[in-house]
Amino acid sequence: MTSIARAFALSLGIAATTIFLIMLGLFIWRYPMEEREFRACRVVAAVLDRATDVEGQNLTVRPTRALEELKADSPNLWYVVSAGDMVSEYGSERRPALPFAFPYHGPVGSSVFSTLDQKSTFCLAVMQRGSLQLAMMVGEPQVRFGRMARNFLIRSVFSIMLLALAFAATVAVGAALAARFVSRGIERVALRALAIDPAAPQGLISLCEVPRELKPLVEALNRAFGEIDAYIRMQRRFLGNAAHQLRTPLTLLRAKIEDVPEPALKAELVQDVRRLTSLVSAMLDLARLQNHAIAKRPIDLAAITLDVLADFGPSALDAGIELALEHAEEGPLLVQGVDAAVRSALANLVGNALIHAHGARRIVATLSRGNISIDDDGAGLPDGAEHRLLEPFQTGNSAGDGAGLGLSIVREIMAAHGGELVISSAPGRGTTMSLRFPEATATTRSPRLDLQTS
Repeated sequence: MTSIARAFALSLGIAATTIFLIMLGLFIWRYPMEEREFRACRVVAAVLDRATDVEGQNLTVRPTRALEELKADSPNLWYVVSAGDMVSEYGSERRPALPFAFPYHGPVGSSVFSTLDQKSTFCLAVMQRGSLQLAMMVGEPQVRFGRMARNFLIRSVFSIMLLALAFAATVAVGAALAARFVSRGIERVALRALAIDPAAPQGLISLCEVPRELKPLVEALNRAFGEIDAYIRMQRRFLGNAAHQLRTPLTLLRAKIEDVPEPALKAELVQDVRRLTSLVSAMLDLARLQNHAIAKRPIDLAAITLDVLADFGPSALDAGIELALEHAEEGPLLVQGVDAAVRSALANLVGNALIHAHGARRIVATLSRGNISIDDDGAGLPDGAEHRLLEPFQTGNSAGDGAGLGLSIVREIMAAHGGELVISSAPGRGTTMSLRFPEATATTRSPRLDLQTS
């Protein structure tokens, strides 16, 4: 679809040009009678001028096509043509008494005069042809509108073109300004719509700064935003309530499992309850993140990473996996965030690598300015699995361990911090999961840390 400004300017320009041409035609058609007689006088004089030949002492008016057409259209036509003392006359029986004698000698030009009886008018045209002065008096001409209009357009073509261009330019500029006004109104609406948080679209677009034509659209958007916000709130409320209501039955179920006499069945039930408990806890964490704003302050990524890796040290030893912490660069490693939330996000990534990185022998946490990357040398992920893992209840473990909410929670944590979770992987080349934060303005340097477990 073309732009509004271009379509508006083009359509209005075409309409304005059409109106201009119609007005011009009406102007010529409804010309004042005096002006029409004067224009007719010019047309007839031009016809007679082209038909008149002066050779020596002979003055001849040739029967040209235009002159014959004029005679056919004008049954009462008469004219007198003189050059010096030579005179040629047509329709003398129809000519009334004139206030001028023949041959006529006067100034060059053309005009319309009344006859002596004041009952009709006649045209007097004088033009210079070499050393001779050609004078013409014409009465009762009936000039066709097309010929008169053509003569008028030929004589005034330059002025008409300038007037048409000025008119079209004025209309085009006005159309462009009007279209720009509409476009700017749409841009303001779009910017205000983009400023609304998709996770909580309760903000409304004010109708005060919106053009009248766009108000129905803005009202529809506001209504849609309100319905979306109500649906999101209801969904989050249901998620939190469901998770909260499940905690008590799970606690009672765990207590009753202790009385199961068969060890194998008891171990299987304990594992199932542990998975359900983990799922409920993850759902509660996700609901809290979605329903509450967080208060951020400067935190040290290096210290948090060191603590999380230390917590996972025993699990890594049991799995025979080496953990390492490296700095990609020296400099401030402070970001704005919530310490507990960032720890939870990083613990999710490290725990996910320990569980799902099949065949991994080494997991490295790399620190850089505003970024933490967890790299493993495992089997990697299938093609296209990175985006799927970010959705709730999706897991990369074919055995079904885990709730599939860990990475969704990490993504919510990073979104709340204004950052992002980035996953990159290739089959057989391992997986890299990165937490990217907006950098804080603090410039405190963190010491180089290295942690290895084997």
